[in-house]
Amino acid sequence: MPATVRNVAREKLEQGQLSLGVGVRMTRSVEIAKAMAVAGFDWLFLDMEHEACAQISTAALDAGIAPIARVPNGEYAIATRALDNGALGIVMPHVDTATEAKEVVNRLKYPPIGHRSMGGIGPHYGLRSASSSEAAGALNAANLTIVMLETPTAIANAEQIAAVPGVDVLLIGTNDLCAEMGIHGDFGNERVGEAYRRMIAAARQHGKFPGMAGVYNETIMPRYIDMGARFILGGQDAQFMAAGAAQRTGFLRKLPVGAA
Repeated sequence: MPATVRNVAREKLEQGQLSLGVGVRMTRSVEIAKAMAVAGFDWLFLDMEHEACAQISTAALDAGIAPIARVPNGEYAIATRALDNGALGIVMPHVDTATEAKEVVNRLKYPPIGHRSMGGIGPHYGLRSASSSEAAGALNAANLTIVMLETPTAIANAEQIAAVPGVDVLLIGTNDLCAEMGIHGDFGNERVGEAYRRMIAAARQHGKFPGMAGVYNETIMPRYIDMGARFILGGQDAQFMAAGAAQRTGFLRKLPVGAA
C-alpha cells in the first residue's frame, strides 16, 4: 500500500473552508490534541519552546488534528526535528523577502521541491515501513510550509513571496505587524486592512492560502475572513482556559449563599 499522510488542515484549505488552529503553550499533556479535535479545531499551533512537541504531535496524528510547529526564525535543525517527529507543517516567522522564502522551502521540503535530508521512519504513516520515495512524496503533499509576514517590508514583498514554489500559506502575524507600523494592538486600523488585502490578493494570484494570526477580537476577525483569510489561528489554550474559568467563577459568585 502506498504511503499516504492525511493533513486535515490542508484538506479544509483545499476545500475552500476555514482551517481553524489553536495555540498550545500552557498545556503539557498529550490529551490536548484530542480535546481540541473534539472542540472542532483543525490544527494545533505548537510553539517550539514547548518541550512536549513530539509527544503532542504523535497524539495529534491519531486524533485527526494536524500538528504544526512554530520555530524560531532560521532554526532549521529544530524545524526538521519537529517534522521528523510528527509535525505536519512548520510556521517560519519573520519572512520578509522571496529569497528568505526560498530558503524556507529548500530546507523544509524533500527533493525535488526542496533539499531536506531524509530522516528515519516517523509516526506520520503509522510507523509502517515505506520507501524513501514514497515517504518523501507523501510528506511533501501533506506538509504545510507556512511563512509569517510581520513587517511592512514583508507586506510590500507579498507577491514575490507568494510566487515562491513550495510555499503553502502566507500568514500575517498581526501583533508584530502592528508593532512595526507603530500602531500597537490597533488591529482594525485601515493600514492593517490594506496589508491583509495586499497579502490575500498575492496569495490568490499564486494559488497559496492566506492566513490570519494574532487577531482574536470577534468584531474584527470577520473583517479579514470576509476578505479571504482562510488559515485562521483562533486563539490560545491559556486564553480559552482563563475565559472559561472566569465565566464559571462569575456565575458562581452571583449565586445566593444560603444559611449554613
